[in-house]
Amino acid sequence: MIKAILLDIDGTLTNSDKQITPRTRRVLMAAQERGVTLVLASGRADVGLHSFADALGMGDHGGVFVAFNGAKSLNYQTGEVYFEQAMTVDQGRRVLEHMKGFEVTSCIDRGPYMLTGNAFFRILRDGVPWDIVEYEAHGNGFLVREEADLPAVVDWGINKILNAGEPAYLQEHWQEMYAPFEGELSAMFTAPFYYEFTPKGVDKSRALRETFAALGIDRAEVIAFGDAQNDRTMLEWAGVGVAMGNAVDEVKAAADHVTLSNDEDGIAVALEELCPELVG
Repeated sequence: MIKAILLDIDGTLTNSDKQITPRTRRVLMAAQERGVTLVLASGRADVGLHSFADALGMGDHGGVFVAFNGAKSLNYQTGEVYFEQAMTVDQGRRVLEHMKGFEVTSCIDRGPYMLTGNAFFRILRDGVPWDIVEYEAHGNGFLVREEADLPAVVDWGINKILNAGEPAYLQEHWQEMYAPFEGELSAMFTAPFYYEFTPKGVDKSRALRETFAALGIDRAEVIAFGDAQNDRTMLEWAGVGVAMGNAVDEVKAAADHVTLSNDEDGIAVALEELCPELVG
């Protein structure tokens, strides 16, 4: 019996317009009415999950956030933190200093702000300059604050450092980016244009182990949906792992099932097929 549904956000829960479609919302609301716990598991900061949680009524059903690629998890209704791990101040500063040597912009969160070294950084999208800083800030509900020397302002433990750049450039240079921190920190792609650092050993599955132990839910009672590299361990950990039709090949290979894409109500289709008693 499924007791929890794990949902990545971008490319999974939301369609290409960053919206939760009516059909997907209806199915997930029905599951909650039957006692199922929804868990939003994302690379986003926890504040960047509020609008999606509100759209699904998670505040009334004890919904859970797994944010920063697994560096923090909490109950949206009560605010109770189940798990949190941050980099040391020294680690955060060293990563940010190192990334100055690459053609990227680094972004970190602090309260209502997203701090970055270059607020006007652009990459090409379909051949047109794209304001990726505004995109990231808007998607998480942050105000942008530019810092000329980003490492110098860090005096707190950072959950995640996001580095945005051209996809081809990141693919060519990610090993150089990671090399000084191999064995000390974790790093991964969360989108073709995002390469992110988190504390060592942090990924979505680790946070989920801690979170579901607190909730008293066994992994066999969990179904998970994802599409990107940072979702692979989550799908492997869950009792049932479902890759979206638009997922990368690595994620599809790790999943138990492959559903339709995020633009075709893949979540709803899979739940209706695999768990009809929850959503009918």
